[in-house]
Amino acid sequence: MVCGDAFHRYDRDQMEVAINKAEAEGNHNFSHFGPEGNLLAELEALFRDYSISGQGRYRHYVHSEGEAKSFGLEGIEPGKFTPWKEVEENTDLLFYEGLHGAVISNGIDVAKYADLKIGVVPVINLEWIQKIHRDQDMRGYTTEAVTATILRRMPDYVNYICPQFSETDINFQRVPTVDTSNPFISRWIPTQDESMVVIRFKNPRGIDFSYLISMIHDSFMSRANSIVIPGNKLDLAMQLILTPLINRLIERKRRGS
Repeated sequence: MVCGDAFHRYDRDQMEVAINKAEAEGNHNFSHFGPEGNLLAELEALFRDYSISGQGRYRHYVHSEGEAKSFGLEGIEPGKFTPWKEVEENTDLLFYEGLHGAVISNGIDVAKYADLKIGVVPVINLEWIQKIHRDQDMRGYTTEAVTATILRRMPDYVNYICPQFSETDINFQRVPTVDTSNPFISRWIPTQDESMVVIRFKNPRGIDFSYLISMIHDSFMSRANSIVIPGNKLDLAMQLILTPLINRLIERKRRGS
């Protein structure tokens, strides 16, 4: 069972209206990173209900026409949500990919219901470069407009996004090995070959680092709970690390433990 990041409170058009309204009321930092722009109680309810009964309500956010086709959602405009629906019967796992899968805020605790929490994030300058290029290429925004968006989101990013990476069981952080000192003038996004990935385990007990280093060429340990790999080996590392963990979750589910 796959669930995307569809617990924003507003779709794309509604979000623009909500931002303008917030600014008119003196809130210049309203964003979909913070609780006001999201349905965090509903997300927590999905995680809680699924952990108890395998049920729950969810929906999809359609990013593009191609994604709509892949989900069988033709007719739903990009930037819109699908109708709410119930989780299908007899699923083994709930896979949630989104911004708030480990959020703890204002009495909401999504993190405690997840059996395996994975963080995937680039260092901040690389994240900004990616956003600038994506918004310019896909939406026609100017560098100045993207910069203003980054600054508007910063308080919510610091207060609600960053803390989640302390709750995750494993973090994959991509670090460029080329100069990204000024992300606002960067002409290219650093490639996987121009990057390293730092993999941090919250609890390294039971992780066979010797095996991982032998399987992933040019990898090394940087701390007792961290391994560094070439950027182009990320898919291999995820397969080696996550496959046995997911198999273990499936086995626990089948045993009913």
